[in-house]
Amino acid sequence: MSDQSIFQKLKRGLFMTHTEIIEKVKEAMTPDLPIDKHAIDGLEEGLLGADVGAELTMSIVGRVEGRVRDEKITSMDRLGQVIRDETRALIPERQIATIDLSRARPFVILVVGVNGTGKTTTIAKLAARWKGEGKSVLLGAADTFRAAAIEQLQMWADRVGVPMVKHKAGSDPAAVAHDTITAAKSRGTDVVLIDTAGRLHNKAHLMQELSKVRRVIEKELPGAPHETLLVLDGTTGQNGVNQAEAFLEAAKLTGMVVTKLDGTAKGGVILSIMRQFDIPVKFIGVGEGADDLIPFDPQAYVDTLFEA
Repeated sequence: MSDQSIFQKLKRGLFMTHTEIIEKVKEAMTPDLPIDKHAIDGLEEGLLGADVGAELTMSIVGRVEGRVRDEKITSMDRLGQVIRDETRALIPERQIATIDLSRARPFVILVVGVNGTGKTTTIAKLAARWKGEGKSVLLGAADTFRAAAIEQLQMWADRVGVPMVKHKAGSDPAAVAHDTITAAKSRGTDVVLIDTAGRLHNKAHLMQELSKVRRVIEKELPGAPHETLLVLDGTTGQNGVNQAEAFLEAAKLTGMVVTKLDGTAKGGVILSIMRQFDIPVKFIGVGEGADDLIPFDPQAYVDTLFEA
């Protein structure tokens, strides 16, 4: 997929969030006059409405307000550039989106997240992506708590055209993980994606279950899992931040995937996630199609969000 195609998908997917922020600023501006407190208040309102979070919103607004005052900015285009510059300055440099599958074979990815975030669909889209790149992919249905989770993953496996390892509902998730890794090794599989239980009813239980799964995977394939991805639903805004906190301790996360950004004006939550956690966002979902799960580029994200 070309950079231009990815940028267009990003622009389309973040349209509602972009509108939430920029329109609030434009509504508060007085044409041909220096940008005043009303426009800055509009920026603050827009950022909060986009779920950037109170602390980060205050940081951005404070930096932008200082630039506006010092430079006597009058145009929306220039204001947009200043907002982009000051937001970029607050993003940690650790944001690296790439997943280097050449590091191991099989390359094992553990996927975690609460039910309803788009976890299973994300696994399918990743499988389709890497299969399209010529990689062999194997799925593991270790979310055995819900029979529907196994059936849903099987449906996607059939649709994408990749094999899957499963046990019956209620089985030990670690046993599924073990059999998945064993199968991948014997078949010479390139990439393994393992689904896990999507419930947060008890953090201690979640930690125990995920720790057991990880131990079994590590024993069967030292060094694995090579990535542990948390899937967050972009429409939940700051609730997604709370989910990230809960899984961070339990799952030894290496990256996040933020889904459903095309259906929300709360896409600013990614800024909050990037600022708050040492875990990079690896992919974002900006549509229903298999190719609408795209690698996350923080600079392109900021440019799209604050384009005047």
